[in-house]
Amino acid sequence: MIEILGVVAALPAGTAAVLVRQVIGVQRTIPLATSPPPGGEAEIGRRRAGRPLTMVLLGDSFAAGYGTARPRETPGFLLATALARRTGRRIRLHRQAIVGAMSSDLDHQVEAALRRAPDLAVIYVGGNDVTRFAPLRTAARHLGDAVRRLRAAGCHVVVGTCPDLGVLPPLRPPLSWLASLRSRRLAAAQRTEVTAAGGHSFSLAGLLNPHFAADPVRMFGADRFHPSADGYARAAAVTLPPLLTALRTEGLL
Repeated sequence: MIEILGVVAALPAGTAAVLVRQVIGVQRTIPLATSPPPGGEAEIGRRRAGRPLTMVLLGDSFAAGYGTARPRETPGFLLATALARRTGRRIRLHRQAIVGAMSSDLDHQVEAALRRAPDLAVIYVGGNDVTRFAPLRTAARHLGDAVRRLRAAGCHVVVGTCPDLGVLPPLRPPLSWLASLRSRRLAAAQRTEVTAAGGHSFSLAGLLNPHFAADPVRMFGADRFHPSADGYARAAAVTLPPLLTALRTEGLL
């Protein structure tokens, strides 16, 4: 909140007043989770000789697939299915992601994930840090710490950096501009931290946002904050190529 006060103080009085009203209005309308996402535990792929790959999903509601109706619509299930087909190996999927999580919550998720002895972790986090005005550098450091712990345990880590939240339908200027600015700054800080910690990152904003901006009716769910099933399918589709590239680099393919 200190950061938003600094931004407001630097704006003309009229623009600042509009921004404050928008922040209050959006915070009142952000939907609360009414039910948990569909199940996030599965073993996917044909049974073959050899050890399955264990994959964990960490992060927030985006990683959890909040708003979907069936497990097969969640990004974790979609990615695990695609990996099983492309690698010919079974994938054990475990979702540790929690709806509403911020980057500071990753520590507990990593603790739970490490008990699964994961080979691969996929992380989507940052949206709640943007909307709740968390300090961005601190949020990025939490992510870097999580990646570092996973890498120390031999887990390969792929992170989709924060998408540009300026595309959310309920946001209007000047709040959409501020959301976009904070999203891009967090994504840049995340990329630096992930690389330094030995993980692989890719830009969700660059790969995903154009699709949501072009077709928000189809890409967003009924609450206009979370993706629809089509939106999550697109998210999995843009994640798969950098995920496969990371696995080849790490010698898992």
